[in-house]
Amino acid sequence: MIPLSILDLAPITQGSNAAQSFKNTLEIAQQADRLGYNRYWLAEHHSIPGIASAATSVVIGYVAAGTRRIRVGSGGIMLPNHSPLVIAEQFGTLESLFPGRIDLGLGRAPGSDQITARALRRNLNSDEGEFPRDVVELMGYLGPPVEGQKILAVPGQGLKVPLWILGSSLFGAQLAAALGLPYAFASHFAPGQMMQAIEIYRARFQPSEQLQKPYLMMAFNVFAAESDDEGRLLATSMQQSVVNLRSGRLLPLQPPVEDYSATLSPPERGMIDQMLSCTAAGTGETIAREMTAFVERTGADELIINSQIFDHAARMHSFAITAEVAKISR
Repeated sequence: MIPLSILDLAPITQGSNAAQSFKNTLEIAQQADRLGYNRYWLAEHHSIPGIASAATSVVIGYVAAGTRRIRVGSGGIMLPNHSPLVIAEQFGTLESLFPGRIDLGLGRAPGSDQITARALRRNLNSDEGEFPRDVVELMGYLGPPVEGQKILAVPGQGLKVPLWILGSSLFGAQLAAALGLPYAFASHFAPGQMMQAIEIYRARFQPSEQLQKPYLMMAFNVFAAESDDEGRLLATSMQQSVVNLRSGRLLPLQPPVEDYSATLSPPERGMIDQMLSCTAAGTGETIAREMTAFVERTGADELIINSQIFDHAARMHSFAITAEVAKISR
């Protein structure tokens, strides 16, 4: 099996709080470190009661300090919310503290609604070229200084923190290919343009100093358990999150619900089937079969596993089962 990584949204569950969420995140990251997972990425979201990782760089430092080997990074930093110089300084600081272990994944979505995005940025004026320009500017701050350069990221300059482009559309695939960067596709919730984006990325890839050939990481939902029925039950917490978010109900991660699909309208069931089509739920045998089929279909170089499971112990067990069936080790 190809390398496996973990995407963590630091979920805040019903009845809990952010402090407990961070404790859970560190415990899962430490287990992932022991089990041989390749990366542990945290995602930037804002004003969402069920996600604690808004200050993503801070949480990355917390996780990196509590682990030994695993790479830690962002999946991703939503660059339109930030100055490229500030991100260069933040990740330069992280790389200086934890050399050789930091990844910087970049996205162009706000990670929030428009009202929250305005509070973050104060100005929503932008054009289609701004994100690529910001990425190139950020690359300059993390690369070696050039003659006449007046602005330096300290720390950051010359540290060459690995950059990734994240996306769920053809735009990110085109940008990652043009800049010669690794590409992570958000197939765990937006698989609609998945195969076309993969084709574009590979066909248009231009080698760069960071990367000589395309490198594709695909996101995949896993709900591993002792039975297929239990795995499908665990998956209903994420299904509820999708329905609630699309309905404007911002709630913490909810407990699983027996026969949840029976409570949904046909359009809601169709939405879940489409958005969460890149998902495996069940025993280790089921997970292995469906992950293998997904890798064969996409040709992924790496999988990043998302497991939005309500119960912390069940979530840890799911990652342990996944590691076992993928035969990864320290």
